[in-house]
Amino acid sequence: MNAVVTTGTLVLPEVVPVFPLPGVVLLPHGYLPLNIFEPRYVNLVEDALGAGRLMAMVQPTDEGPDPVPDGAEVFTTGCVGRIVSFMETGKGGYMVNLLGLSRFEIAAELKPANGYRRVRARYEAYVNDLQENPESLDDRNRLLHVMTDYFEATEIGGDWQELEEAPDSVLVTSLAMICPFEAREKQALLECAGLQERGQLLIALMEMAALDKGEGLPTGGVRH
Repeated sequence: MNAVVTTGTLVLPEVVPVFPLPGVVLLPHGYLPLNIFEPRYVNLVEDALGAGRLMAMVQPTDEGPDPVPDGAEVFTTGCVGRIVSFMETGKGGYMVNLLGLSRFEIAAELKPANGYRRVRARYEAYVNDLQENPESLDDRNRLLHVMTDYFEATEIGGDWQELEEAPDSVLVTSLAMICPFEAREKQALLECAGLQERGQLLIALMEMAALDKGEGLPTGGVRH
């Protein structure tokens, strides 16, 4: 692959293999577990393991058939990540853990390789993605309160104490990646300019979802 230096000593590829998956986004500094079993994406992972362990996630614009058709239209913004761990499943597939590095814009789609799609990536708009974000949320307490209501309304189980104690950037990144929002909502979170904007959008999305599930209604109230 051709490569471009973005900042410091980290080199990101100009040509990246992409895994289109609806309702799933990778954010910079976030960790995404993937179960890879389709032959074309097994090929992608094996090729990536031999070429810097880099691969990218993009979303189809249409939450249509599964698996995603080869020619499905995808959003023009994705995120490249590095495979930081992997394990063979014994069925010819892989369990992969992907660390987000940087978002990118798709400049062009290229000829597929070994059955998987590839794009030419432009990173100029996202040069700050490679840096840790020391910014603090203005509405952390509100986000945590809404998060609790959202998890109760959507019946998402788990021990969220560690998440509640996480730094603001980790909290926002984790919520944006794990919450089961619609694909276009996920894409909007991916494309947010910064931590404050992403945090505000998270609050709005979780509040709407909680209200839709009946949270926030007066005691004894009836929703029509």
